[in-house]
Amino acid sequence: MTEKPDIEGLLEFLSNVGKLKELPRTGWVESGILEPESVAEHSFRTAVLAMLLADLQGLDSGKAVKMALLHDLAEAVTGDLTPGEKRRRGLAYQAEEEKAIDRLLSRLPGDVAASYRALWDELREASSPEAELVARADKVEMLLQASEYEGKGVDPSRLERFWHSMVGDGLASELLREIRKRRKRVD
Repeated sequence: MTEKPDIEGLLEFLSNVGKLKELPRTGWVESGILEPESVAEHSFRTAVLAMLLADLQGLDSGKAVKMALLHDLAEAVTGDLTPGEKRRRGLAYQAEEEKAIDRLLSRLPGDVAASYRALWDELREASSPEAELVARADKVEMLLQASEYEGKGVDPSRLERFWHSMVGDGLASELLREIRKRRKRVD
């Protein structure tokens, strides 16, 4: 049984989550996209994609959706960093990200926070089929967004670096192949 929630804590958590609605995706900003999607917009479509892929593949879609919603949550504190910047910062960024997720989850009831932290850890470690699926959904969503920006007239050369992302195998890979095929038809 979940302990009685601290209403102030819940509101603080939700306020922090809301910051993701105002946080533009850094990769798009660096590519010169005007009015780029927010981290929250990206997370929402990643969650829908994870739900769909999990259901189509017989995996736990509830777990996949939770992971997708949690996957960029720490960015409410750390900001959105590109993968290259995360690699450059290395272990220091990992520690910063862990501190951020702990800070955010600390405002939730203990059992709920522990459950979310376990899912977040599982995703970071890619230690389940759902975690691997969410990692692929994250990349597919990014490439779908790149395709949509190109469809709106953004110069494809500004987005080329995104198209070198690896997605993996299975249905996510099939989606990526179709997105790339459609991109070539537009070129």
